[in-house]
Amino acid sequence: MQQDFPDPLYTEVDGVKLAYYEVDGDADRNRPPIILIHGWPEIAYCWRNQMQPLADAGFRVIAIDLKGFGRSDAPSDMALYDIEHITSDLAGLLSCLNIERAVFCGHDWGGSIVWSMAQWHPNRVAGVIGVCTPLRKRPPAPPISIIKKRFGEAHYIVQFQEQKIPEVLFAKDVNRFVRLMFQKPAPRERWASLFPSVYDLPGRFKSDRPINDQNLIVSNDIIQVYVDAYVHSGFHGGVNLYRNIDRNWELMEGRDEIVIAPSLWVGADLDIFLPPETADDMELIVPNLEKHVIGECGHWVMWEKPDALNGILLGWLKKQFSE
Repeated sequence: MQQDFPDPLYTEVDGVKLAYYEVDGDADRNRPPIILIHGWPEIAYCWRNQMQPLADAGFRVIAIDLKGFGRSDAPSDMALYDIEHITSDLAGLLSCLNIERAVFCGHDWGGSIVWSMAQWHPNRVAGVIGVCTPLRKRPPAPPISIIKKRFGEAHYIVQFQEQKIPEVLFAKDVNRFVRLMFQKPAPRERWASLFPSVYDLPGRFKSDRPINDQNLIVSNDIIQVYVDAYVHSGFHGGVNLYRNIDRNWELMEGRDEIVIAPSLWVGADLDIFLPPETADDMELIVPNLEKHVIGECGHWVMWEKPDALNGILLGWLKKQFSE
């Protein structure tokens, strides 16, 4: 790890070793801790620019490598990556650390997970922050069928349903994969020309087109942190999250979707994967919600606009959890 990121700590939940990283700015335990949940293909390290500022403001801050990522165990059983198991992991982490309730902040897949945490374990959730990822009502049909109909078979989420193929593909050149992912966002006027090929991640990875390092949003030393992490863990854990999308849809049947915890959503204007429009009408199922959009920013908000994100996070946290 880099020198400006905490060393890993470990705990075990249901036989799975989970790695977490902590900066404690609340020795007197005046506020609920903040649990930071990464997305795909991120790891806990993606919160490097947030952990110390949040701790400096008086919060205990804990970032986790989800099961299947980074230094946490990466079991092969796909069933262990459904939302019931993943949220149970987080509830178990709280119990291991003697934490009753926490603020859960997540980006990308982590955003989806923290909204689900508020639905599955509301008594453990003091607040929710979704970065880029909105909470949407359960669709009327299995989500993969909807994605196929709307975007075709080449959409990466559809391709990820194939067993072993995506993870074997990306493992062939981990460095290329990481560099492909962390590119500067395209301006909105170019979006129409990028659809639908932008969603064909395996196809873009396999193409002979070189990756322009001038467009990277992170430095080479950060790229290397991710390369090392995926060489260690493999890609199957993250891809298995996608393979449980329809399973998660089934698990939510008949469950209350309303999130009652105080909530914050932060979008990015140039996020082509989760554009801010996808958060329209969130208030219907998240009644206690504050929303912000960061301009001139793509999907990788924590790297692209850390100061803007930190300002929004701290403003909301201090309003909600002042001493």
